[in-house]
Amino acid sequence: MADRHPLFIPLVLFGGLVFGFGLGFSHMARPEVVLNFLTFDDLGLLFVMFGGSIVAGLAFFLAPRLRSGAPLTGRPYGRRLKSFDRNVLIGGSVFGVGWGLSGICPGAAYASLGVGNVTILWAIAGMFLGAYAQGALRSIRADSSTAAPADD
Repeated sequence: MADRHPLFIPLVLFGGLVFGFGLGFSHMARPEVVLNFLTFDDLGLLFVMFGGSIVAGLAFFLAPRLRSGAPLTGRPYGRRLKSFDRNVLIGGSVFGVGWGLSGICPGAAYASLGVGNVTILWAIAGMFLGAYAQGALRSIRADSSTAAPADD
């Protein structure tokens, strides 16, 4: 986009590097650690998520009070709420099952590559295929609902 600040992409990259380093450093990029959390054997992930929630909560609380718009895009701050509907319930359930079966969430899967877990590529490929299948299904449904009825 032409209206983005020139530092937008470098700062997004830097944020991703910090996120990935933090996941690797805290061992949360290892599926066995995530699976231990999901089976209540190790609650360390809870502290990592709590720390991230505090930082994000403070940013969402303070940023609109300190600035009228986002620093890199200039767009005004606003909440984009998704209503709780059938799609959110089903999608969240499928996401949770996938997370439990693979032992890793999408962000940590990419960080897991950085700590040498190349077998995670199977889970990443599954995520891409699942997202593609969902997009294709949504396109088919949109096309069939907008198709004009045939003239008889």
